[in-house]
Amino acid sequence: MAESYGPDMAVSSVLSTSAVSAEPVVPSQGRSRAAEASSAPPAPADHRSLRPHLTELRLSAFASHRGAAFPLGPFTLFSGPSGCGKTSALRAYEALARLGGGAELGEVFVDPHACVPERARPDAQRRRGFRIGCTADGPEGPVRLDVAVQAEPDLRIVGERLTSGGLVLLETALRDPARRAVQAAWHTAGATPVTRAPLPDDRLGTALLPLRVAGKTDGQRRVLAAAEQMVVALRSVFACDPRPDRMRLPVPVGSGRLLGGCDNLADVLGRTRAECGRRHAQFVAAVRAGCAGPVADVLAESLGDGTIRALLDRGAGPRTALGRLGDGELRYIALALVLFTGPGVLEVDPAGEVPAAMQALTVLADDVDRRLDPRQRGELLRLAARMCDRGHIRLLGTTTDASWAAGTDGITVVHLEP
Repeated sequence: MAESYGPDMAVSSVLSTSAVSAEPVVPSQGRSRAAEASSAPPAPADHRSLRPHLTELRLSAFASHRGAAFPLGPFTLFSGPSGCGKTSALRAYEALARLGGGAELGEVFVDPHACVPERARPDAQRRRGFRIGCTADGPEGPVRLDVAVQAEPDLRIVGERLTSGGLVLLETALRDPARRAVQAAWHTAGATPVTRAPLPDDRLGTALLPLRVAGKTDGQRRVLAAAEQMVVALRSVFACDPRPDRMRLPVPVGSGRLLGGCDNLADVLGRTRAECGRRHAQFVAAVRAGCAGPVADVLAESLGDGTIRALLDRGAGPRTALGRLGDGELRYIALALVLFTGPGVLEVDPAGEVPAAMQALTVLADDVDRRLDPRQRGELLRLAARMCDRGHIRLLGTTTDASWAAGTDGITVVHLEP
């Protein structure tokens, strides 16, 4: 049955009481089975509960997903065949992260029409759109964010709701389509229970609240705390897709911050090897476990022309340039390096005003086991589970078949079906 979309539908659906109440994981029109964990995730430890992090991703109407709510653990795998919506789920997560960091809507959704459900029918004004949301846990408890985006004829946010403990903290709605603004109302709990003001329709209102709310009343302080928890949970995201063809080439000496494609792996190795010998030794041990032949060290070599290349020290005989390794070995090395580092090394936009001990970096890895052999896959799984258990890093990946993750503690597997 075709689905209509208009301003009333967009706002009322995403901002209705049912949309913000606690809800179980539900299927995406028969495409998603209940999520299952290899073992039940342990109760959050103190160091985890202090770090804001997402516990649920909601795709109410996004690409191929309808009414879907996916649980997110420290290490989550979306599993299923091609076309089931694994990549679009990661794309929605990354979009929310960028909006939480203050990016404009047009920068985040370069092709918004691809996000509109295929059978969504336009309303009388020829408007169509999509709806996404998430829940962030942390010191303030669960905080929910739901956003309705109009994609046609103009890209704009037409509805947003931020809630905590059943209380609506922020609500926006498009009142006048002729204006490039939404009417916002946020909780005050003072002499005036609600404050109303216009907000731009091309940015996430939640990310703007710290600039608009004075924090003079208990209600305002609650709004600020919830908004900041959501923004911190969203902002530190690193989308990683190692590209072996580019990792084989020497690269210019630069900032030592790893790019999403891991093209500049050699430059980053030069930095991380010098900064922390203990962590580098652990990284070398992981490389040794996943690569063929002996590995005594992994290092960077300057070529004297402003470029640098990465090498494996075999312990005896000539060193092996990373360019001679197979695609699976290079992807394994890159992903292992990501898991051993953090926002200071990866090209991410962390909340600089928040201490590192209060932040958790989320790595997004589409087709995470691509080109890895069973041994590499198993080593990466154990490494990821161990690092995610510490609480400073989280991993959200996709895979066609997650049977290789079965039996590993702390892994949340979400099975999707086309």
